[in-house]
Amino acid sequence: MRALHTESTVTVYQAYRPEIGNAAARDGRFPPAWSRERMTWIKPSFLWMMYRCGWGSKEGQETVLAVEISRVGFEWALRHACLSSYVRGVHPDRATWQRQLKRAPARVQWDPERDLRLQPLPYRSLQLGLSGEAARRYADEWTVAIRDVTPLAHEIHALVSSRDLDSAARLLPRERSYPVGDELLAHLRG
Repeated sequence: MRALHTESTVTVYQAYRPEIGNAAARDGRFPPAWSRERMTWIKPSFLWMMYRCGWGSKEGQETVLAVEISRVGFEWALRHACLSSYVRGVHPDRATWQRQLKRAPARVQWDPERDLRLQPLPYRSLQLGLSGEAARRYADEWTVAIRDVTPLAHEIHALVSSRDLDSAARLLPRERSYPVGDELLAHLRG
């Protein structure tokens, strides 16, 4: 797992419609209109987020946010997560997985990481879905800072479009291996 992180925080990405994203970036916290009752997906990979939101051009995803959260919170979510799909060998059986999924406040999906052209790479990137208690903690306890990185997304996209991949790569957030022990991810290997 790769992410931009410090000793105490990890940066994840989300994209929202401007009414939500601009307010969150301005105030450094999610506004009341942000629903704490629905599932929200966070992504430690900037390029996977660009793939998902089309470099901030998809409707309802025009504002790209870098959300710095506490590592304590991030790791709490991982410890309390369940894989979003059944995997033989990870789960004893499908019924057990379904019960775990229903109770879990967080879900993990492993999707192909993306390159600058948003093409799939041969390794996986984490998506972490938060609901219920996890979504509330994310918004109200774990969030340290929120930045609007939409201009950065547009600048990198313009460089990619003009085939200046070296310049685009220099602007990417410096994601590196996240130091997580095997015990934290053992139940999430898919």
